[in-house]
Amino acid sequence: MRSASHFRDQAKWGAAVLRSFPAARQLAEYDGVPVAELEDAFGSPLLAFSELPSTQDAAHILGAEGAPSGTVVVAERQSAGRGRQGKQWQSGTPSGVWVTRLDRPDGREALGVLSLRLGLMLAAGLEPFADSPVMLKWPNDIHLASGKLAGILVEARWRDERPEWVAAGVGVNVSRPQGDTSGIAGCLRDLTSRSEVLRVVVAALAEAVGGGAVLASWEMEAWAARDMAAGARCVAPMEGIVLGISADGALRLQDADGVERTARAGSLQLVNDHSTRENRR
Repeated sequence: MRSASHFRDQAKWGAAVLRSFPAARQLAEYDGVPVAELEDAFGSPLLAFSELPSTQDAAHILGAEGAPSGTVVVAERQSAGRGRQGKQWQSGTPSGVWVTRLDRPDGREALGVLSLRLGLMLAAGLEPFADSPVMLKWPNDIHLASGKLAGILVEARWRDERPEWVAAGVGVNVSRPQGDTSGIAGCLRDLTSRSEVLRVVVAALAEAVGGGAVLASWEMEAWAARDMAAGARCVAPMEGIVLGISADGALRLQDADGVERTARAGSLQLVNDHSTRENRR
């Protein structure tokens, strides 16, 4: 049974988000499942909203308000979901899972590979719901043969050169977004429930944040098996042929002179690849 303090905390954190986004409504159910039932499954607080500009924005509000590590924010819709390099993406009807987990790690060690480790865990967790193998694209994209399925965004707020909190967000297309005519959006098998996918995503978020500073050998092998870009020619973040990734999260490339180079930031754009036009989170 939940204590009175639990309900007070839920009301407090919900009110903090609603002060910034008064058009939102806090929900008692998500995809037909009571929030309390999902909290029991996650072992952590869950705040569900009808619509937010971005679950990332809400998580940062909660971080500043002192919400505990492990707090999860989910929205039925996003009006200004954020991707890398400030790109925005809107979700209309509830066609996907838009979720961010707030964590307060002891140090910064795992942040450099967090999006890669999270991608690996999500690929394995989502594959049972997919009609084709789930592939990965450095640094934060998850793809099916039909197109981009999901995106990851990790943001930290710092104090005294240490992360005060980390907001790790994931957006997954469970069904094809309404009005999508791009032909480059992937989605999961028909009748997959968003609550099932949410459970997979939150479990991956919780596990990934506790990983080490570099990818283990088995993680490197698992990434290589799902790497959709290996051997392909790219034009960004620099021109070359993609060789793979390094254990500390960098992209490995071979330039025109045959020299191996690494990139630690930017978006990977392959020759004749148009998937970068859309950003799922």
